[in-house]
Amino acid sequence: MTDVANPEQMLFASTAQAFLEKEVPLSRVRQLHAEGRSFDLEWWRRAAELGWAGLLVPEELGGGSVSGNGVADLALLAEQAGRTVAPGPLHPVSVVLAGLIEAAENHEQTIESLVSGDALASWAVYEPGRPWAPLEPALTATPTDTGYRLDGVKDRIEAGADSSVLLVVAVCERAVRQFLVPADAPGLTVASQPSIDLVKRHARATFDGVEVDASAVVGTAERTAAIIERQCQIASVLQCAETVGVLDTVLGFTTQWAFDRHSFGRPLASYQALKHRFADLKIWFEACRATTAAAVKSVAQRSDDAALNASVAKSYVGQQAPAMLQDCIQLHGGIGVTWEHDLHLFLRRATLNRSMFGTPEDHNQRVYALTTQLESA
Repeated sequence: MTDVANPEQMLFASTAQAFLEKEVPLSRVRQLHAEGRSFDLEWWRRAAELGWAGLLVPEELGGGSVSGNGVADLALLAEQAGRTVAPGPLHPVSVVLAGLIEAAENHEQTIESLVSGDALASWAVYEPGRPWAPLEPALTATPTDTGYRLDGVKDRIEAGADSSVLLVVAVCERAVRQFLVPADAPGLTVASQPSIDLVKRHARATFDGVEVDASAVVGTAERTAAIIERQCQIASVLQCAETVGVLDTVLGFTTQWAFDRHSFGRPLASYQALKHRFADLKIWFEACRATTAAAVKSVAQRSDDAALNASVAKSYVGQQAPAMLQDCIQLHGGIGVTWEHDLHLFLRRATLNRSMFGTPEDHNQRVYALTTQLESA
């Protein structure tokens, strides 16, 4: 997905792969699901010690990346996580940090605790019954003598029940703002929500007169839209990179299955009709990888077409990946539709990534709008 340009990145990728394969193999993912848990907090602390949580954070705030390109390193890590459909709060913590480092004033302690793995955070941006519209929140923030009062409901908050703080998008005096809210704040109720993924858990948060200090605000009113856009881009490239890792793994063992499985004395891979299907899958996979790499590069460089490339990748990968995985299930034959086969773990992760932070249909409309803006500029 991303070019491994130097020995440091190669070491980082191999270390991450070894850590994931040892600590959270597919058998562990199934075990966590059977136990009704999403991940171990102690495991995440060890991952944070490897620098996973601080890749987007500048060194002066306690972070740092291997190559000096935090977005590329984070995408590389997400791809490795996709290969094992790993649990853990890599996505929500990274998206929250992507916002906090844009307006770090008053939030240095929170950033430090997230980078160290001592605390977890998630982005409360979705609302019940409403589609992906990060700049159109219904939750309200009303100014008070000491800060703000929050009222409303957020849902689909990844790792929300495990988070110690939520980054909440709200409307305040007709402007979109973000607030850091402790999970134990009076008036805040967090309830778990089911998820299609075996180990990804979400939550619904009800804000009933939750009061926060003025210091809880993240960024100025003028900058909030740009900060949210940055978070959206990071969320998109993370999901796309993870899905590329999913596809790479599934296509690998599906191809091997076609060589190992014989029919009428011949391996399945020798049949012309199946060769064409594998060729199509390879073409689609390389297109997913290329669009994701372009998005990662432009988001990392904060180029003018970053939003466009992120949406192009989210649209294409989100549309192609589930269909490709369904093809792999069919290519496995009867065993592919059994619960015991690991294909389902990968299909569930790709399906979840398709639906969160904008569906392909949402991003198709966004691509059209952004293209029109660029042409008229």
